[in-house]
Amino acid sequence: MSRNNILAVDAMGGDHAPEAIIAGLDIAAERHKLAHFLVFGDEARVAPLIAVTKRLKQRCTLRHSSEIIGGDMKPTVALRLRDSSMRRAIDAVQTGEAAGVVSAGNTGALLALSKIVLKTMKGIDRPAMAATAPSAKGDVVMLDLGLNVVCDSRNLTEFALMGDVFARIVLGLPKPSIGLLNIGSEEGKGDETLNAAAAALRESPISKQFYGFVEGHDITAGTVDVVVTDGFTGNVALKTGEGALKLVGELLRRVFTAGPLAKVGYIFARGSLKRLKEVLDPRRYNGAVLLGLNGVVVKSHGGTDELGFAHAVDVALDMIANDFNSRIAEGLTAMDSALLSAKPAATQNV
Repeated sequence: MSRNNILAVDAMGGDHAPEAIIAGLDIAAERHKLAHFLVFGDEARVAPLIAVTKRLKQRCTLRHSSEIIGGDMKPTVALRLRDSSMRRAIDAVQTGEAAGVVSAGNTGALLALSKIVLKTMKGIDRPAMAATAPSAKGDVVMLDLGLNVVCDSRNLTEFALMGDVFARIVLGLPKPSIGLLNIGSEEGKGDETLNAAAAALRESPISKQFYGFVEGHDITAGTVDVVVTDGFTGNVALKTGEGALKLVGELLRRVFTAGPLAKVGYIFARGSLKRLKEVLDPRRYNGAVLLGLNGVVVKSHGGTDELGFAHAVDVALDMIANDFNSRIAEGLTAMDSALLSAKPAATQNV
């Protein structure tokens, strides 16, 4: 069996593990006929769940792990657990048994273990977390979503490059547009880091795709396909967006339960509301990718159900099938060459 068809899975991470994890893998097994899953977890709890699945039991290998990394465990403590389901799943990628890993467990532990075990790709200073979100024009890619609180201009240009490849693979866009999140869209807005990153992107191989600066409202407007920012700002934007979606849902519930006439109105609007719910369903956007590591690492939301986890698996297998890391390496080489050739010209102008 090809390594590219094998995905390592942490069966014990997340609020509803291992039940939601195994049920989600069973759904994913139907969608991905050639995939095989290397599942790590407590055999006593996981084996009975696998035994009653329709498809997964024919397409997985279970390996017992005696330790579990809790959601509130500090990364420094998690690093010492050598037989945790998360560590063993990541180790499988490092040894070449699997091409990628998916976990719904502790984000800090997943990042720390992935960076130490897999390490960052050559040419990448820091990994970034990327995910998709809904907008008025379709899905939009956002990164970084919380891994790097402080970034320099090089980090942001690397994020833009990785976001470009991510959008091509996940969204199927041939030339996704890219914007730097800022406090204004005018040239010269923001701090030196943002302006230096913008200048570098204008000289890069993806210069024609670089839109310029975008503001917060541009995320939901779909002004660009990829929104690049530091992890602090990105995480605030992400959590604000999640809160806004919950607010919309709650307000709609109040409106259509306000009285007899409102309930009648709901009956007529039910079809449209169902479609709206499907578009805004957070499970469709589950599966944040830790970009820039030597291996595909996907973080599922800890509170997701089986449908959400199946989507995270979809993302991981898509990244593997499209050879994401090789495309990132090629892009980095091209970007470094372009920036190097641009330096003499910039020096001449001075």
